[in-house]
Amino acid sequence: MAVRWGMLSTARINELVLAGARRSDGVQIVSVGSRDRARAEAYAREQGLERAHGSYQELIGDPDIEAVYISLPNASHIEWSTRALRAGKHVLCEKPLTRHVREAEEIFDVAQQEGRLLMEGFMWRHNPQVQRLDELIADGAIGKLRLIRAVHSFTADDPRDIRLLTELDGGSLMDVGCYCVHASRHLAGEPERVYGEAVRNEAGADVRFVGIMIFPGGIVSQVTSGLDVPEIHELEVIGDAGSLFLSDPWHGWTAPQIEVRTDEGSERISLHPSDPYRLELENLSAAILGETNPLLGREDAVAQARALEALFASADRGEPGAARRTAYAASVAPSAAGTSTLRLRRRTRRRIARISAGSVNARPSSKIDAIRSSEASAFTSGVIPYLICV
Repeated sequence: MAVRWGMLSTARINELVLAGARRSDGVQIVSVGSRDRARAEAYAREQGLERAHGSYQELIGDPDIEAVYISLPNASHIEWSTRALRAGKHVLCEKPLTRHVREAEEIFDVAQQEGRLLMEGFMWRHNPQVQRLDELIADGAIGKLRLIRAVHSFTADDPRDIRLLTELDGGSLMDVGCYCVHASRHLAGEPERVYGEAVRNEAGADVRFVGIMIFPGGIVSQVTSGLDVPEIHELEVIGDAGSLFLSDPWHGWTAPQIEVRTDEGSERISLHPSDPYRLELENLSAAILGETNPLLGREDAVAQARALEALFASADRGEPGAARRTAYAASVAPSAAGTSTLRLRRRTRRRIARISAGSVNARPSSKIDAIRSSEASAFTSGVIPYLICV
């Protein structure tokens, strides 16, 4: 029995999803919705779909559709996922669902209220090469996990590209860096602290983003994304006895390989190519029919939003932040002393910057070191040790 799907928008990524659906007996995409009826009708003819809808609302109101795939710009994900759920549809929303924890919590509340399934579209997790990667780590192929290095980049050279528009929640971290964050979380758990740095274009979108994530046990991940650099897809998982390297971690549909690197040499494990878009559609369709559970659900989506929110907050502030609410932070409200400490840190940094720029009378380097030392002492005294980004 096939689940009947509708597609909300005519985005380019739909072609990959449609290709996956055509290879599956459990998925049937029957319609498409667009704000422009003529565009929807032309798209339906081109892709061989049964019917077209001249608005998004018209599509989610179609009683013949059980599930909706949402590939709208990032800024519209929450709104139309919510509308679709309220209309009684199951939802597969293209990643990222959101970068805000509160939005993630609220939309899964809606899904629960409506008795419908919602899944964030991280198709890479459905690829069998991820399962093989997990098995190698569990079997001790690289010893104890220490470091993770994840890269996802390409060149978006059209200034009208929605991925470069801040008003549509574009930028490299949201578009491709979210894969790197997701992979790091999958491998190491949930980060305790993060630090982010963004290089932005004139419109304010981050065209390059680098993040450091610190996980329990001292595991460190470096995530790198870019929209103005060559195309690079890499994931390296480093332990105390070797590393595992994936040259195509985010798709894995051509010639997926995992390279095992140790002091004794390297070995390449070749895997059978798989279509991750087909696999994610089949997973959610089977879950809709009650045959399995969604691979990704509320807990993962909320934690992903928390990590993204913390990385963006760190980049905006120019300082590290906590990526999750600790028991201490949850039970202690910011005090006047904590507020004063934060202000001290900001004043200290501004003064050091002015000294370095020569805009105020310079002090001996020992004086600057003393300022930094006093700043560090204030932030290790136990009163609001860092900004909580939740």
